[in-house]
Amino acid sequence: MFFLLRTAFWLSVLMLVLPFGGDPKGEGPNAKDRASIDAMSALAAAGATVSDVSGFCGRQPTACDVGAQALKLVGERAMSGAAAVQDYLAGDAEQARPVVTGSTPSASAASGTLTPADRKPAWRGPAA
Repeated sequence: MFFLLRTAFWLSVLMLVLPFGGDPKGEGPNAKDRASIDAMSALAAAGATVSDVSGFCGRQPTACDVGAQALKLVGERAMSGAAAVQDYLAGDAEQARPVVTGSTPSASAASGTLTPADRKPAWRGPAA
């Protein structure tokens, strides 16, 4: 519901800011009509729109109930998705972290652990 309100608000602002194309002699707002719209009348119209939208749930209670249930479902799915991402990232962090045991092996003991078979390059087939 709030997404729709925000979208309507920003589209209204965008329509106020964007210049209208067309010939002033033709149909549509001309310079005289545009000059008659001031900021206070636009603000009053926006206030009336907000008060009208706020009474929507009184006029359409079933639509508000369905919307509330949909928002609740979206919120639950977003929370479960965030928990899954958090678990995934925590799992990656645990895999990247070295396992610390009682003693740390020295650098000389850890180096030179490859066998000659490990050092051989992988087999590649004949070039085609």
